Amino acid sequence: MNELDKGLIKIRGDRCWKHLTCMNYHYETQPVPNPIAYYMHGCPWWFHSFEVLVNHFVELIVPFFLLMGRRMCAIHGILQILFQVLLIVSGNLSFLNWLTIVPSIACFDDSNLAFLFSSRQGKVKDQVSMIQAKEAMGHKPPTHYGAYVRKVLNISFGVLIAYLSLPVVVNLLSSKQMMNTSFNPLRIVNTYGAFGSITKERTEVIVQGTMNEDPNDPSAMWEEYEFKCKPGDLKRRPCIITPYHYRLDWLMWFAAFQTYEQNEWLIHLAGRLLTNDSLAMSLIQHNPFESRGPPRWVRGEHYRYKFSRPGGSHAAEGKWWIRKRIGVYFPPVNVKGLKRYFKERDWPIRDNQ
Repeated sequence: MNELDKGLIKIRGDRCWKHLTCMNYHYETQPVPNPIAYYMHGCPWWFHSFEVLVNHFVELIVPFFLLMGRRMCAIHGILQILFQVLLIVSGNLSFLNWLTIVPSIACFDDSNLAFLFSSRQGKVKDQVSMIQAKEAMGHKPPTHYGAYVRKVLNISFGVLIAYLSLPVVVNLLSSKQMMNTSFNPLRIVNTYGAFGSITKERTEVIVQGTMNEDPNDPSAMWEEYEFKCKPGDLKRRPCIITPYHYRLDWLMWFAAFQTYEQNEWLIHLAGRLLTNDSLAMSLIQHNPFESRGPPRWVRGEHYRYKFSRPGGSHAAEGKWWIRKRIGVYFPPVNVKGLKRYFKERDWPIRDNQ
């Protein structure tokens, strides 16, 4: 019922799920878009509305197929897997979709999966057939002590899960449903809801460095660091990383619609870039100061990004993105200025300038 949980959170969390407009924004504003998302974003409004309706059907209606017999349970599994595959194809948040596919496999019983096994004599299907024939004739193997122990354990775990699930069910039915919440220290049961609300604009933190001694000099040349997958260079094609997951690129997506005070790790990263730290550099696609020594200053600039229009003037120039500067995200920092900041947090910093 995880999909039902996500579906309820969506229609309660953002009006665009009710107005069927969320997919107008999703492809452009998801954490790490891929090339297919670029073209899907350009689809007409009625197609995006249809996508939202399909989402609601799969997440709000299909979960009840589990309660309607083995055939409907198998249909549930097929629809869920197909839905997750579509999500995998259209975006890079796919490690979550791969995980969702795993429990869907349990929707298929022996008869559904029989085609995977050989029917030759002595093979799995033949052995199962013989066991079933013996049981039909009343020949059952003797029940051992271990079988009773296993039954007791299964029932005990079932009762425990049912008891711990009570607050989860109450939350599921609540009009103020919470997402991504655990209800007990064991963390056996919890709620999860991806994209309860949709970001309507995409903003990016662009990290830059300069060799200039004065960061406020209008003639200072600021050069951009390029991350492995997140948007930066306007002409770089969106990447495909599924089912891999770049954690730094993922965190940069969150940081972009918060402040650097809420993301102190960004200042830690800036300090590492100021010393060309090898570990930090391994997380970066392009370091403009790799062959010249570390920069004197590093800063963060805030930009609003939008997909260029397929077939439009920007796309003709080779641009996948267009952007507009919002302002400063974090001010220029250098090694000397960060020493005290790092020391207060027990972060090591090396001054090699």
